[in-house]
Amino acid sequence: MTAIDPTAHLTAEQIEELGRELDAIRDEVIADRGEKDAAYIRKVISAQRKLELVSRGVLLFSIFPPAWLIGTAGLSVAKIMDNMEIGHNILHGQWDWMRDPKIHSTTWEWDHVSPSDQWKHSHNELHHTYTNVIGKDNDLGYGIMRVDEDQRWHPFHLGQPLWNFINACFFEYGIAAYDLELGKNLNKRRRKNPEFRARAKAVGRKIRKQVLKDYVIHPLLSGPSFLPTLAATFTANLVRNIWTHSVIMCGHFPEGVQVFERRSIKGETRGQWYLRQMMGSANISGSSAMHFMTGNLSHQIEHHLFPDLPSNRYAEVAVKVRALFEKYELEYVTGPLPKQVFSAWHKVFRLSLPNKKPKVETPVREQELVAA
Repeated sequence: MTAIDPTAHLTAEQIEELGRELDAIRDEVIADRGEKDAAYIRKVISAQRKLELVSRGVLLFSIFPPAWLIGTAGLSVAKIMDNMEIGHNILHGQWDWMRDPKIHSTTWEWDHVSPSDQWKHSHNELHHTYTNVIGKDNDLGYGIMRVDEDQRWHPFHLGQPLWNFINACFFEYGIAAYDLELGKNLNKRRRKNPEFRARAKAVGRKIRKQVLKDYVIHPLLSGPSFLPTLAATFTANLVRNIWTHSVIMCGHFPEGVQVFERRSIKGETRGQWYLRQMMGSANISGSSAMHFMTGNLSHQIEHHLFPDLPSNRYAEVAVKVRALFEKYELEYVTGPLPKQVFSAWHKVFRLSLPNKKPKVETPVREQELVAA
């Protein structure tokens, strides 16, 4: 929807050739994946389980400040690992090829208030199919923010920096509400729909389970450390929510990322679909540790091109994908985390205001007359 189409220099034949080259990259990884990849995800799951167990054990003594700090930090990292590198990627089906029923998208449930089956529908089916298409991709602004200058401004948008901050703090609840499509299902007629009521009940059950585990059972087990453990768990969930929200914001919202109109995807070919994923996503540069803690969503462009490839392969795939960006003279939007977070939040603030009226330039002759 930008005034200048950054892909306008490509012919239809070039776009389809680009698609074929990306298919070849995908086929190469699929043919090569094996025991080394399986060992990776098993090792990550084992490490996360041990870290969470030890952290919760330390929090039993969280009445002592050092134990509170160590336990809270460990539980925060464990929750981020569960959400990002493990949960998100398993639910994408990245490890289904292992045929391990314990690590499979159809059986996995995560430490999150959104039931995995509802998340898979809203994320895998809707967001990844209609990436950055306004009106089709609810991830774009989550229905509470204006995300492009061509969208009509409303006074409600003045508050979108505040809505976004609240959403970041309670992100898992925001995702659960988004999966339920509360915006359109809360009217009197739709909220009586049996399908919606069943999904709402499933979310309610998941929230009760999460709250019981985090805010009742674990603090009670801590005895005299009840309140410090309660505070530690709340803090860990807050840290996880703000971190995941920041990473996901960086994936599609920094300046330079394109958004699309509904009519633009009518009759879309595979090559055009690939091109939309490339232009509608952005990466985060950084160390291996940073990539791991983002669940490799720092390689958001590669993830959107190949959402079901094992996440540990995105780094090697990124080298080949970036070469294609250069070959076809396309902008590969990437940058360090602070830069990308600032860019995304700057856009939230900028679009909370009405568009600036275009400047009417005074003709040179007129300027000369005024000066005279």
